[in-house]
Amino acid sequence: MLNIFTLANGRLFQEEIESLEELARFQPIWVDLESPTLEEKRWIKQHYGLSIPEDAMDEDIEESARFYEEDNGELHIRSDFLIDDDEKPRSVRVAFILNQHNTNLKSRGVLFSIHDEDVPVFRLLRMRARRAPGLIEDAKEVLLKLFDADAEYSADTLENIYDELEAVSHQVLAGDVTDARASEVLSAIARQEDLNGRIRRNVMDTRRAVSFMMRSKMLNAEQFEEARQILRDIESLDNHTAFLFDKINFLMDATVGFININQNKIIKIFSVASVALLPPTLIASVYGMNFKFMPELEWQYGYPYVIALMVASAVGPMLYFRKRGWLK
Repeated sequence: MLNIFTLANGRLFQEEIESLEELARFQPIWVDLESPTLEEKRWIKQHYGLSIPEDAMDEDIEESARFYEEDNGELHIRSDFLIDDDEKPRSVRVAFILNQHNTNLKSRGVLFSIHDEDVPVFRLLRMRARRAPGLIEDAKEVLLKLFDADAEYSADTLENIYDELEAVSHQVLAGDVTDARASEVLSAIARQEDLNGRIRRNVMDTRRAVSFMMRSKMLNAEQFEEARQILRDIESLDNHTAFLFDKINFLMDATVGFININQNKIIKIFSVASVALLPPTLIASVYGMNFKFMPELEWQYGYPYVIALMVASAVGPMLYFRKRGWLK
């Protein structure tokens, strides 16, 4: 899918392009390619003179090749954007290309973004730009606002993680955590830990991208100050992710502690039963000996006497354990 965004009266307008002729009719500031086809890449090459690298969206690209400037003046930024999906949270690699200085190409002043799937941050920016006149001024502003929205999206996701952990903590700290509930709690904690880690990695990547924009001297004074504010916001997110990691570890330890308590209760029951049955076993062993002269063998009531003795020897320890509270 190929979408272009034009700027008119301070608002961002979106057009979906289905042919090279339609592309030539507009003067966009942002061209967004979502899972572009070979034909759409050919349109970009033919109209703008821009070649999209084959490895633009690769996950395993070298770190040194994620932020760089070409000899022809093109800035290349590869950055990850978070998708907080209930079933499968993940990060999506987005490649940005921006030509600011080469006037020989029609791509000058146009931001190109290439990604495999729709990103919530992109939808958020499009909605804001349509409703707020003057939010976007040029292609650099689009890129900066995307990173700003990404930091805000990460902050909202962190708030959701905190709410989820609060619900989990109520279950854990309420006591009486069964094994089934403990399994559910551990599963929920593991998911939030994974999402928190993805957010931390995502904001770290955003910090690097914004820092690269500041070092490249592509921003004006107002945009530079906005970039600094984004970095300050990211710094606060780092502190919050560290706090959530501590909370996750506490809940994990507490849940595992309740599992150990439940296991100890089971082991205690078996231990008490074993100790209570030792005296009857001893009595049965004595009267199971094959000695010829055992006076009790000739007793008329020897058998019920031994049974009663065995029951009494088992009940006595159980009453003692109950009095001491060991059976609770």
